[in-house]
Amino acid sequence: MHFVVCLKQVPDTSEVRVDPETNTLIRKGVPSIINPYDAHALEEAMRLKDKLGGKVTIISMGPMQTREAIKKAMSFGADRAILLSDRHFGGSDSLATAYILSTALKKVNETEPIDLVLAGKEAIDGDTAQTGPGIAQRLGFPQLTYVIRVREMTESNITVERKTEAGRQVVEAQLPALITVEKELNEVRYASLPDLMKAAQYIPDIWDSNSLIFDATQMGLKGSPTSVSRIFAPLGRSGGEIIDGTKDPAGTAAVVVQKILEQNVIMVNPLLGGGKP
Repeated sequence: MHFVVCLKQVPDTSEVRVDPETNTLIRKGVPSIINPYDAHALEEAMRLKDKLGGKVTIISMGPMQTREAIKKAMSFGADRAILLSDRHFGGSDSLATAYILSTALKKVNETEPIDLVLAGKEAIDGDTAQTGPGIAQRLGFPQLTYVIRVREMTESNITVERKTEAGRQVVEAQLPALITVEKELNEVRYASLPDLMKAAQYIPDIWDSNSLIFDATQMGLKGSPTSVSRIFAPLGRSGGEIIDGTKDPAGTAAVVVQKILEQNVIMVNPLLGGGKP
């Protein structure tokens, strides 16, 4: 079995700041991490490999410093990693990113047929949840999104449990397929010392825009129909008015209701009577 994990390096959002002058993210001094959802996708790929045998390949797109995230990912026991890095890829939105990744996956599939592509449901620096489905569409693979449990996988089929707004849904698809995963799917393992030492020296395959046949109009800024026009930090909320009702609860309640009516938070239907507390 061949499992391929789409992995992204993202800034640690707990330390992200916004430049008030340029309205852009301040990346200097902000550590980068493996996208948390992708880490769970990698963990599931490793568990399936342990159970069914086979190979795990990591594929990632980003600048050369993404190699650090790839090394960390390799320490969990993956077999191969490919980094797609080229200035022509810069500025790609989720649509263009899906195009670049799917083009690379097609090349991988030519020599080592892919059984399952795994990815996090979304990246924490974008939260679009569009790249995984976009890859599946371009590859012609069935897509199973928001997966919280892989129930069964055979040489020809996969059965998963996915989260929906109404609860949980069990679905089955033929392989090859693509799944996007939630964090509750599993617990990410700790890397072993031998794997850590091996990963520290690992050099991924580097593919640029000349390594594959790309359509320049479908990648980078030219191939991105969406763009971020402005980024800003939300204004802090001021402290609310405190009304002490310990001495006169009924009178305090009347004051609160009056303030609510004055701000039109709740409208009173005159046909029902009232309008005053």
